[in-house]
Amino acid sequence: MMDSQENALEQAQNVENKVEEVAKEVTPQVENAPQEEPVSPTEDVQDAQPEAPIAEEAKEEAPQSEEAPRKVYKTKEEILERVKEIAHGDENPRKEEVDYLKTAFYKLHIAEREANLKNYLDNGGDPEKYQVMPDEDEESFKAEMGVIKEKRAKLFQEQEAEKQENLQKKLAIIDKIKNMATSPEEANKAYQDFKKLQAEWKEIKAVPAEKANELWRSYQLYVEQFYDLLKLNSEAREYDFRKNLELKTKLCEAAENLANEKDVISAFHQLQKLHQEYREIGPVSKELREEIWSRFKAASTVINKRHQQHFEQLRAKEEENLARKTALCEKAEEIAKQECKNASDWEKRTKEIMETQAEWKTIGFAPQKMNVKIFERFRAACDDFFGRKAQFFKDLKSRFAENAEKKRALVEQAKALQDSTDWKSTSDKLIALQKEWKTIGMVPKKLGDQLWNEFLGACNKFFEARNAATAGTRNEEHANLQKKRDIIASLKAAAEEAGDNVQETVQKLVEEYQAVGHVPYKEKDKLYKEYHEVLDKLYRDLNISTARRRLDNFKSNLKDMAKRGEDALDNERSRLMRRYESMKAEIQTYENNLGFLNASSKKGSSLIDEMNRKVQKLKDDCNLVREKIKAIDAENAAAEE
Repeated sequence: MMDSQENALEQAQNVENKVEEVAKEVTPQVENAPQEEPVSPTEDVQDAQPEAPIAEEAKEEAPQSEEAPRKVYKTKEEILERVKEIAHGDENPRKEEVDYLKTAFYKLHIAEREANLKNYLDNGGDPEKYQVMPDEDEESFKAEMGVIKEKRAKLFQEQEAEKQENLQKKLAIIDKIKNMATSPEEANKAYQDFKKLQAEWKEIKAVPAEKANELWRSYQLYVEQFYDLLKLNSEAREYDFRKNLELKTKLCEAAENLANEKDVISAFHQLQKLHQEYREIGPVSKELREEIWSRFKAASTVINKRHQQHFEQLRAKEEENLARKTALCEKAEEIAKQECKNASDWEKRTKEIMETQAEWKTIGFAPQKMNVKIFERFRAACDDFFGRKAQFFKDLKSRFAENAEKKRALVEQAKALQDSTDWKSTSDKLIALQKEWKTIGMVPKKLGDQLWNEFLGACNKFFEARNAATAGTRNEEHANLQKKRDIIASLKAAAEEAGDNVQETVQKLVEEYQAVGHVPYKEKDKLYKEYHEVLDKLYRDLNISTARRRLDNFKSNLKDMAKRGEDALDNERSRLMRRYESMKAEIQTYENNLGFLNASSKKGSSLIDEMNRKVQKLKDDCNLVREKIKAIDAENAAAEE
């Protein structure tokens, strides 16, 4: 008897030492748990939830959490109503729902603010003067969220205090079981108290997460020690073992069935509950402990791997989304820095930016650490583009206003001239105003059409009155045109004749031509050119013929002049030399003056043509005088011989 008691005490001391060693090696992995009991990472289901690997889209998209509410809110009022229910109701606020409500509210809030800004700019508002109006809904939302925050803080404190209290209760139960497990006799006597302590342990819920594994290991080891020492009531012990085996077998089956659950997250959470139930069930017979635990652990491993693969796939998808969003950022930045010279360019680039924004909305979340940053980068590119666009149209509006003022001034000037009867001067002024109108830039179409109609109306009024007043004059000009054409035809016919009276005929036709009045303005230059071409030809031919005849007559008279003495020839020669020098000087003067005339205008060109004709006639006359001097010199030389 003494030997068995000593062995029992020695065994109890070994178990106590084992508990101290295990407490130093707490780990959350299932594979490293004791051979019988699976250890979940935390004490209760709420604490056992893994950290969600999916980031929230700041001010852009609803939180992507597996626990997020499924309801979609369409208005801020709906969200505010739900927030008030949470703030002032009896339900405990869930973090996932509160975060979702906050994100959904500010998504609608920002969309509404951007819509107001767009409407303001579309209606011609000045971007620099735009002011964001206070939002009463936002103020109410902030106030209610403050209430919820206080409520959650209070609830958290209460939960932490309850966990600490539960920890002390469970530590007390462990101490009681430890004291019971000293000998088989003591274990048999305290069996009913032990069962009560087990029931009490099950009733106690959450404890601090960092203490959960250590607490469970201690409890499990002392429970196993108690059952191992239980000798007298073997039937009760065997009954407990069978009952526990049945319960744990059902839990194994339930865990195995979770492999068919389509919702991976739901399966993982259900597994956490099964672990909680498993740990609350007492031990099974020693020979079955390893077997039942291995079965449960194998089923758990399947679910855990599916859960891990699910989040690995989510993380891979998030990286893919980040790459796509980065490409959209680069595209938006490239569009934003391109130069837009007109409204058409801005319209084209705006369409491209809107397409990138539409594509952005189709892409899911990026990794949590980059999600907000990548959105801020994209938004900065869009803001830069639309800021430059707003400035362009602001400047364009300013230019439109300036152009409109210039055109209004021209309209007023045209209206002031529309009743004038000074046809020539006013026509020139209105034509100048029309040319100036074309140099002025664009104005808004509606206003531009109005100003153009007023300007055109004033011009038309004047020109219609002028045309009515000068209708008779135009008929006379057309008659004059025909007369001058007939005279030109007569001049051309005279150019073909070779009689002595050609010069008289030409002179008569010239006088008739000059006596005819004005011709239509459009025909004036063409007629002038045709007239002078035929006249120049006639004059050249007549000058050559006349000069030859005069020179022959002069030579015939030289002999008569020589008979009067040498003085007569010398006197004639001196007179001709003086005339020759005078004509050369006159020719030089004309040629110098020609260099100062501007031939770019029609008037200047006409004057130059007339002076050229005079110069040519002077040169022909000068040549004739020179030939006469040569004839005198030849006569003197012949007389000396």
